Amino acid sequence: MESWLFLGVILLIAFIAKNQSLLIATIAVLVLKLIPHSDKFLALLNKQGIKWGVTLISATILVPIATGDIVLKDLLNTLKSPLGWVATICGVLVAVLSSKGVGLINQSPEVTVALVFGTIMGVVFLKGVAAGPVIAAGITYCIMQVIQVVTNH
Repeated sequence: MESWLFLGVILLIAFIAKNQSLLIATIAVLVLKLIPHSDKFLALLNKQGIKWGVTLISATILVPIATGDIVLKDLLNTLKSPLGWVATICGVLVAVLSSKGVGLINQSPEVTVALVFGTIMGVVFLKGVAAGPVIAAGITYCIMQVIQVVTNH
């Protein structure tokens, strides 16, 4: 019963904040909960959802290349500007942070609660996008590594 209430509160917050992505995601999870014996699918979604989401996002990013809207010349031109270099470096950093974040989530699943809460707060109150839990986990991992180094000396 508590999960229904919690999801209902998130649904209400998403509605008030007019956040369509969070609204759709919450409704989808609520509908899945209504389906008898959906526990196995919810567990599968919990375990594989990030991989599926990353795959979908990756496919979306590749579409302009597939349609010819972005060609190799565009990449080479972009790398001639500071913005292109900064974007490339940030892309590398996000990929590394995400890998560390996935590792942290696998190692300490309890951190997911705080990550989800923080993501919802950022989406609702700061007009963020809910694509960041894995990156947030990566940042958390890095901060924890720094704290560990500092406290061990």
